[in-house]
Amino acid sequence: MSALWISHATVTDHEAYGRYARLAKDVIHAHGGEFLVRSGAHRQMEGTDRPRNVVVRFASLEAAVGCYESPEYQAALAHADHAAERSLVIVEEL
Repeated sequence: MSALWISHATVTDHEAYGRYARLAKDVIHAHGGEFLVRSGAHRQMEGTDRPRNVVVRFASLEAAVGCYESPEYQAALAHADHAAERSLVIVEEL
């Protein structure tokens, strides 16, 4: 069963977050991730508005978690530390 990686962020340091995004993109692709959404127009209907929204499809929950926990992704993620307020959830698709 495929899984979606859903991230919402408010970027506070665009330079550092840009480094994260460039590195993370390659790692996500290497783990079979397919970007479905990378920001763009949105309307926040409930909860905290975070203007950067990303949705990635992976072949499985295990593949998505494996990508997140990989040393390569964790190295990329270090660039986002203190560069954004983020939330990320991985959910199985129906």
